[in-house]
Amino acid sequence: MSERAVGVFDSGVGGLTVLRALRHCLPDEDLVYLGDTARVPYGTKSAPTVRRYAVEAAHFLMEQRVKLIVVACNTASAVALEYLAERFPVPVVGVIEPGARRALEVSQQGRIGVIGTEGTVRSQAYEKAIRQGRADVSISAAACPLFVPLAEEGWADHEIARIAAQEYLAPLLSQGIDTLVLGCTHYPLLKKTLQKVAGSSVKLIDSAEETAKTVATLLQRDDLRRRQPSQEPPRFFVTDIPDRFEKVGGAFLGDTLDRVTTISLD
Repeated sequence: MSERAVGVFDSGVGGLTVLRALRHCLPDEDLVYLGDTARVPYGTKSAPTVRRYAVEAAHFLMEQRVKLIVVACNTASAVALEYLAERFPVPVVGVIEPGARRALEVSQQGRIGVIGTEGTVRSQAYEKAIRQGRADVSISAAACPLFVPLAEEGWADHEIARIAAQEYLAPLLSQGIDTLVLGCTHYPLLKKTLQKVAGSSVKLIDSAEETAKTVATLLQRDDLRRRQPSQEPPRFFVTDIPDRFEKVGGAFLGDTLDRVTTISLD
């Protein structure tokens, strides 16, 4: 089992920020990534539909002989994580609990902001995860729908991104937050802009980085770390439009995308 790959899936390219963090945190591991680009975004779909998509993605990753599955999608983590954990014989890790846990660790005043897609904010998944760790915190959340297209367009440092950030963060900053959870895997690309707008006193929580740390801990705990460094580069699979995945995904991964294969989950 230890020589098997770590599998990662998302509805599109955003989960590549998680893969990037995994490569940095676990350089010896073999990695497999699936982007369900034919059915992106998941955030506009019903919970039963997202669970069905997640099961299909997990089945595909199991066929690739993975030893752990990372749900690198906030929407799928919110509605399908327990569902997957009950049905698959490998550890399943989402992106919500690691970010929520870290926010509680670093927040000194217990005033936490959460930004994400409309679907993630509507689910209140981060609020629930944070309150499980500490009930008396103050939580403010805001949906930031423009951030995803800005990140994919390569405009993370553009003036338009700064203006959007000012508008979206203003209500949270007025609540005196001292910690801001980036509750979407696209948002790490906007980290520099968000930090400038939020100010140096607000700590940003990158859920991708925290998820990678959680995976590393689980692999160590269950004796699943590779004995020998993998000689294989990450393998990438998509369900549609591989050209766009390669073009846009490079910025998310911080590297050139190779070995992108189109598959069907039907």
